[in-house]
Amino acid sequence: MKRRTFLTLSSAVAANTLLSAKETPLVNNTQATKDDSKEYIVSLKHNLSELGEVSKIWLPLPKSRSYQYLTSDIVNSGNYNEIYLSDFETNSLYASFSNVKAELITQFSIKTHDRITDFSKVNFNENEKLDESIAQYLKPSEHIFTSGIVKEYALKITKGIKGDLEKAKAIYDWVALNFTRDESVIGCGIGDAKAILESKKLYGKCTDISSVFVALLRSINIPARECFGIRLGASRFYAAMGSKENITKAQHCRAEFYLKGYGWIPCDPADVAKVKLSLNLDNNDSGIQKLREFQFGNWEMCWCEFNTKRDFVLIPRPAQAPLNNFGYVYAEVDSNTIDYYSPNEFVYKYTSKQI
Repeated sequence: MKRRTFLTLSSAVAANTLLSAKETPLVNNTQATKDDSKEYIVSLKHNLSELGEVSKIWLPLPKSRSYQYLTSDIVNSGNYNEIYLSDFETNSLYASFSNVKAELITQFSIKTHDRITDFSKVNFNENEKLDESIAQYLKPSEHIFTSGIVKEYALKITKGIKGDLEKAKAIYDWVALNFTRDESVIGCGIGDAKAILESKKLYGKCTDISSVFVALLRSINIPARECFGIRLGASRFYAAMGSKENITKAQHCRAEFYLKGYGWIPCDPADVAKVKLSLNLDNNDSGIQKLREFQFGNWEMCWCEFNTKRDFVLIPRPAQAPLNNFGYVYAEVDSNTIDYYSPNEFVYKYTSKQI
């Protein structure tokens, strides 16, 4: 039986979880435009080919932010028995199915605005007492170590540098300059910062690169976190930084750090590595230098953010716990985890069209 449900914009606002071969460069212009808003119609289609007594799907949805908000209700259809937002912090949509090959389609429209940091207005206040919602991003986790080799690297990179902003910039530059993107890595990467630094092989994909950046910052007492989401459309900078209408494999991990007295500052060292690989460029290229500077403090919002969770447990509790991160859909058939890195086997297809 097909079902159709709505998660309304008004209820989402009330819950404060969902709000109102070789590439060529597009426009190599790292300046914000006067009207940087973009609006997209997004469709997320899922089908589980395996029949089970009980199937379950957890789907990450966009977070409420000043730079992204829904412009429509979330519309769900499929053969589920129940469906609801199971975790407001991660905006997790949960659906369960009985004795059917699960089908779930989720659709919504979203508007985004570029995040541009005006560093002339950035002030540091070392006396700010961090709220627990921020202080939690100083803590280590299974994949984000903050001691041992991680701290050794951070102290070496920031030796002789004073100020949290200056230290963060030094770590960002080190990561952006030294990491190489590795297309052989599955999905967005595991993001095990300690293992990467111990291996001395500084390569991976976006979660790997962002996680090293985050771990290094946390190790010197600067709150930082990965931001998991998906690309929605074309970039005005380079094709590698955007997506076409089929966004099934467009998941992307960015990062941000917290500066006392100011707030969260966005960064994306991973896309610097991606553009270098896609165009066979090195750090001396003038375009890469401009891009590297732009990616510290700014996000071009041709993507949407889902959540910032690492090594956590989904609600209701799944068979796989804790979950490394929640950038991909997670599903089970009779408590057996489906490979969420393989959309051809899952099966799922995502599309996004700019309005």
